Amino acid sequence: MAELPGAATAPVGDKQFFGHPKGLQTLFLTEMWERMSYYGMRGLLVLFMTAAIAEGGLGIGTATAVAIYGLYTASVYFMGLPGGWIADRLIGSQKAIWYGGIVIMCGHIVLAIPSDKTFFLGLILVVLGTGLLKPNISAVVGQLYSSEDKRRDSGYALYYMGINIGSFIGYTVCGFLYENNGIHWAFGASAIGMALGLIYFWFTRERLQGAGAAPAAPLSNSGQKKSWTTITAFLVLVAAVTALLMSGTMSFDPIAASKFVAVFFLATFVVYFLWVYLLGNLNAVEKKGMLAFLLICVASTMFWSGFEQAGSSLNLFGQDFTDRSIGGFEIPTTWLQNANPFFIITLTPLFALFWIWLGKRMITPGYGLKCGAGLIIMGLGFVVMIFAAHAAADGKVAIFWLVLTYFLHTVGELVLSPISLSAVSKLSPPRFLGQMMGLFVLTYSMGNIVAGLLAGGFDPENVAEMPALFTMIATFAIGVGAVVLLIGLFTKGWERDVEIANKKIYDDLQEEAVIASATPQ
Repeated sequence: MAELPGAATAPVGDKQFFGHPKGLQTLFLTEMWERMSYYGMRGLLVLFMTAAIAEGGLGIGTATAVAIYGLYTASVYFMGLPGGWIADRLIGSQKAIWYGGIVIMCGHIVLAIPSDKTFFLGLILVVLGTGLLKPNISAVVGQLYSSEDKRRDSGYALYYMGINIGSFIGYTVCGFLYENNGIHWAFGASAIGMALGLIYFWFTRERLQGAGAAPAAPLSNSGQKKSWTTITAFLVLVAAVTALLMSGTMSFDPIAASKFVAVFFLATFVVYFLWVYLLGNLNAVEKKGMLAFLLICVASTMFWSGFEQAGSSLNLFGQDFTDRSIGGFEIPTTWLQNANPFFIITLTPLFALFWIWLGKRMITPGYGLKCGAGLIIMGLGFVVMIFAAHAAADGKVAIFWLVLTYFLHTVGELVLSPISLSAVSKLSPPRFLGQMMGLFVLTYSMGNIVAGLLAGGFDPENVAEMPALFTMIATFAIGVGAVVLLIGLFTKGWERDVEIANKKIYDDLQEEAVIASATPQ
């Protein structure tokens, strides 16, 4: 049996980072700086693309800009699928994190170059790098804990706080630089943030105690050669298409491309899921886990299609229809998005304690129940925006409306997102963990592409249509959330069966590791 990287390397008594394994600190700070670079840049994209050329922007129409934004953010997460596979079969999670971070940093450096011609090249590099880093750093978090360690959920919650500290820093620093020094200074700050994360990861990686150091299911030598040939061919194709687009030889319609990509992502998810489910030699318990995993993925897709309006329609609402003046100071538009990471940072400890409190009382809601509830709460945020949109017909509205919306979105996120990450690490067949984490990250992709298409209905020139857009999103989110919650009542038992079965697998691996370490080399 192939050894799972990190499965036997995290001692339960290793309590050095807020009561968690020391390796969590390495992943916490690495991900914090990576998210600083990502969100700092992401919060400016729509504003930069829609700004007039005379104002230093690209002068792109709103519908096209949010479609490009949706394609970009969706592609960032879509690349997590091959990124997880590469880690599982070729290089291991630690190398995927390291090389992914380097590519991300290079992307931000390209964006910092004051030339509009290199803008999309920089975005493509960030997409490729994040596909390697994002799913694998999340997977390594789960590998720091033994199967029976009750700290796993709170560990993911703590890790999630690092993500949001990074986004808070990114929105604040990059938003300020954009307003005062220009977009390319802001992109340069993102590059510095990623560089700090890489430096910290390199010098503290030994704290991971081998977690993710080797591929979970390495290919044969011939399989590796074929895989690297395919990867090289793909990168050459991407480079060629990028060169044609930059030269103007090739063009594309972002809105039509978004619709096509949405269908493609969905088809990819379905095919990959069925391939693992039907052809992955799964036993009956593992198949139950896959079905419970599917429910989590449905909830996640619907959640992010609404939540990711923050960077598009809600971002534009903050710029055009919100009174951002406090005294003589006008708050930069991107700072409004700081409401989400601020609430995450302040509420995360309360939620972590809440889950522990429930656990001590033997109350453990199933993952489906939690995800359904989180989706409903997020939908309530758009109910608030329905009233805000009506009020905007008479002029700019108070910041209160967006802050309340972001508060509800944050509560929904805290109920759904860190819990779903933990669920994937528990419900996935151990030999497919990296790939299942990549498949789960694909739900972010599908959610983002749908978010971009939905945001295309936001027309700053037609305030009367805004309530209908927010009503549609609210109805969709609350309705799907209710269905997920009801189905979750039936899948809780499946989740328990999978956890028991996976515990046995990890225990066997730990025993093998102890025997191997005691055998003279």
